[in-house]
Amino acid sequence: MAKEIQIGNKTIGERRPCFIIAEAGVNHDGDIEKAKLLIDIAKDTGVDVVKFQTWITEEIVTKDSKTCEYQKSNTGETSQFDMIKKLELGFEEFKELKKYADEKDIIFMSTPDDEKSVDFLFELGVPAFKIGSGELTNERMLVKIAKKKLPIILSTGMATLEEVEEAVKTITRAGNNQLILLHCTSNYPAKLETVNMNAMLTMKKKFGLITGYSDHTEGIAVPIVAALLGAEVIEKHYTYDKNAEGPDHKASLNPDELKKMVQEIRRVEKLDEEEKKKELKKIKNADVILGSFNKGPVESELEVMDVVRKSIVAYTDIRKGQIITKEVLSMKRPGTGLPSQDLPKVIGKKAKQDIAKDTLIKLEILE
Repeated sequence: MAKEIQIGNKTIGERRPCFIIAEAGVNHDGDIEKAKLLIDIAKDTGVDVVKFQTWITEEIVTKDSKTCEYQKSNTGETSQFDMIKKLELGFEEFKELKKYADEKDIIFMSTPDDEKSVDFLFELGVPAFKIGSGELTNERMLVKIAKKKLPIILSTGMATLEEVEEAVKTITRAGNNQLILLHCTSNYPAKLETVNMNAMLTMKKKFGLITGYSDHTEGIAVPIVAALLGAEVIEKHYTYDKNAEGPDHKASLNPDELKKMVQEIRRVEKLDEEEKKKELKKIKNADVILGSFNKGPVESELEVMDVVRKSIVAYTDIRKGQIITKEVLSMKRPGTGLPSQDLPKVIGKKAKQDIAKDTLIKLEILE
């Protein structure tokens, strides 16, 4: 595995400065001018990367998928389809954003949430792929991205150590060894007692890969703890206004907080090991943040897991008696059905009944 990885003009590795990703995500509210504002903010704060999320709503979620509790409380939406459709930016808008970021001289990245978006972002010229936690068990997606031969940053929220290991094997078998793992707790905001930052060290020891942390807690204490523990990559959500409407604004940093986080990471990463231990003791609730060395989902992630992971669904209407091929299948939310690892059990079977588009595939309706 690569000990150092190049992304844009930055080199990531153990003796390199921490690679800081400003996660704009969906905090542009579906408005390209707000997205450009977020690029301006990221550039001003001194982060290395501004990162968005790219998707086609119809390609990633079924019409009847529900929102999880934090999304419902932050937006009032009960339909995941309706919520993310309002937040979707089109490919032409992303071309404009990439050009804008290039002009600002900041690395532009975006997480693809569907296979068409993978191809689009690759053609757009992103220097690396960030894969969200919801795709960690989506073998089909991991293979497609790995074969693009770009560096991969993989978030591991909701995942067991065994699931992370399987994802690592899937990516490396596909011929890609430029892999970075991020520990993560997939809740918004995540509570301090669910962070278990020591699990980042567990992954580092197990896989020997470049390792970091993707943060969904409030404030900047947790990313600083991550930096003190040697995180080589840190990702953090930020917004132009915490009080704006949308699912992620409340759990994001405002511009001043993001700038302060960058300054603190740059300060503590220069300390020697003894100084880092002393600095760690000064942080309120550091023991709570460090938590367990066990890498696995916490209880608050279980509901999110069902919402953001994906299942095998009918991509088109399937007739009774029709042979199931990969062309008539897709991977979409929710994650309550068969995972993509079960595709071999489905492909080649015959439909016992008519199956409507977007129906979760069950083995009992096949023969």
